[in-house]
Amino acid sequence: MIELKHVIASLAVALVGAAALTSPGAAAGIVPYEPAHAGPRVVSRLAAPAGATVTEGQIKEVAPGGVITYPSVTSCLTVTVRLKGGGLVGAHASLFQVPGELRSDEILGALKQLVGGRPVAAIEVRGAVGAWHPSYFVKALESYGEGEQVPIPQGPDFNGIAQTVSRGLGMPRSLVTVEDVPDGDQIIR
Repeated sequence: MIELKHVIASLAVALVGAAALTSPGAAAGIVPYEPAHAGPRVVSRLAAPAGATVTEGQIKEVAPGGVITYPSVTSCLTVTVRLKGGGLVGAHASLFQVPGELRSDEILGALKQLVGGRPVAAIEVRGAVGAWHPSYFVKALESYGEGEQVPIPQGPDFNGIAQTVSRGLGMPRSLVTVEDVPDGDQIIR
């Protein structure tokens, strides 16, 4: 009986050690989002940096008091999740996929996974609201086949975008604000 307990304990230690060697995040109970296609686009760290630049199709997190910069927001929308602990998690959704980065219909799922179960204070959507149909967060422009009708925005749909972001993140609609901002860099503190 003692020998069997020793074997079980040794096996458990070996499995934990293997998990730590192959995935430090998994060993710590944190599993970052990994999209099915090649190339890392989502950054998840045990200790988030004080600042990050989030380009089209990317998602990153900064520590409390940190700053996220979204460069060259022209036809894009940014989605910034303000955590109750003070940190920020930001996504830069592009109308058209940047090669090797997340598509618009992947961005909310990846953002939701990075936020995880942490309490959220607010969700801010900013950018070219008039260029976006809310459905672009559900089905990217690149997903439409020949002959399929692509939804075209008929003007800014603030409420539709807020509702879609709310559903995509699994958060109350009351937390989401949407703002149409002019072209350029966005700096979120």
